[in-house]
Amino acid sequence: MLPSKALLPAVVFALTALQALASDTFMAAVYEHAVILPDPSEEPVSPSDALALMDKNMDVLEAAIKEAAQQGAHIIVTPEDGIYGWRFTRESIYPYLEDIPDPMVNWIPCTDPSRFGAAPVQKRLSCMARNNSIYVVANIGDKKPCDSSDASCPADGRYQYNTDVVFDTQGKLVARYHKYNLFRGETQFNYPKEPEVVTFETPFGKFGIFTCFDILFYEPAVVLVNKMQVDTVLFPTAWMNVLPFLTAIEFHSAWAMGMRVNLLSANTHNTSMAMTGSGLFTPEGPATYHYDSATEEGHLLLAELSTHPRLSPTYPPAINWSLYAASIKKFPGENNTFSGAVRKDIFTFSELRHKDGNYTVCQGDLCCHLVYQMSNKRKDEVYVLGAFDGLHGSHIKYHWQICTLLKCPSTNLSTCGEPVETAQTKFEMFSLSGTFGTSYIFPEVLYSEVQLAPGEFEVLRDGRLKSKCGTSKPLITVTLFGRLYEKD
Repeated sequence: MLPSKALLPAVVFALTALQALASDTFMAAVYEHAVILPDPSEEPVSPSDALALMDKNMDVLEAAIKEAAQQGAHIIVTPEDGIYGWRFTRESIYPYLEDIPDPMVNWIPCTDPSRFGAAPVQKRLSCMARNNSIYVVANIGDKKPCDSSDASCPADGRYQYNTDVVFDTQGKLVARYHKYNLFRGETQFNYPKEPEVVTFETPFGKFGIFTCFDILFYEPAVVLVNKMQVDTVLFPTAWMNVLPFLTAIEFHSAWAMGMRVNLLSANTHNTSMAMTGSGLFTPEGPATYHYDSATEEGHLLLAELSTHPRLSPTYPPAINWSLYAASIKKFPGENNTFSGAVRKDIFTFSELRHKDGNYTVCQGDLCCHLVYQMSNKRKDEVYVLGAFDGLHGSHIKYHWQICTLLKCPSTNLSTCGEPVETAQTKFEMFSLSGTFGTSYIFPEVLYSEVQLAPGEFEVLRDGRLKSKCGTSKPLITVTLFGRLYEKD
């Protein structure tokens, strides 16, 4: 006898759970969404107009979620700001917010939508998850009333938070995260009083979640991985690409490799804001990724990932990032240095004047070492070895240590450090290392046309980032990106 219609979701969930438990892998999806934005306004729209805009975006997300589920995905991540965008003041965003309860309340908005007041967005997301038997991760806004008894209560009597929510295959709210590290333009939101460390268990691993700018800081990003031992991090983001080191696919892939964890990165798509770049990243490198600065279309990505990457036979070993570099007093070779700016960070650079060579460049406590051989030394392209050891940022200052092999935009050395997306030079080999004062190092290799190099480089246990068999495409940058959180 066939199960009744009311029991079908439970039957599907049970089968999905058994399938996931029987496997060492799971299917993950992210959707890069070209968000439909509201008209810029400092005045609040009506709640019905706000919901009408959000429904347009959720129509797109629902189609992507349905497709991902049909292709076997167990979980899908959608972007930060993916439901209402970002053109808001504190006042004008208010009609878009809902009261999001603590997941401890055991709530399925799809079947009990009015339990905590009007919650049409949470209801619809919950039903998307329930109807498609898939975990759904989305970014929305939370509002919490407060009063004068709370000394930090805002003048308008409410807290407003940039918030991630997760609904399981039954549509139950299983996670809520309030973004802790707000980017400089997010004045419409409040900072949580304390950083939140949010995890939840699934039949296919332990998950953690944070949002966009959070990835650059110790709390909650490093705490989730090192202290909470999550298997996979969910990462809704609205990432504005910044070459040469902070392009979305470049840094997010490097972060997953450096932290040795899965990262499900879903970016918004808006070429006028330089927003693109999503991926399913693993400790071994990208399983799949997408970067498109030419069109205005969204994109769905799916890949099979390890349920518990630490137990995988291919899980990379721990790296002593300064072991090799600290053993070298100084490489021979030319070492004429000059200063150059990457954005506002002043690097120490040395030009690679020959087809091959050994170089050392130092700044502060950091010395960067490079051994390289170009396939052909072109007269119209200049590469440098660079080092930076210092604070980055204006309102929020955080400490970087960076060693980089970097292409300059022109033969004029004053341009070194400025963004460049194309190159013609391939390398037969490179080996980059540094005397880092931290174990939090993220290895990056970026090819011409903003392409990653999966499987074409390796990190040795002594801290050397090396090519395996040369570069298959022209090179933009090879970088070891370090974070000294204790010096922030």
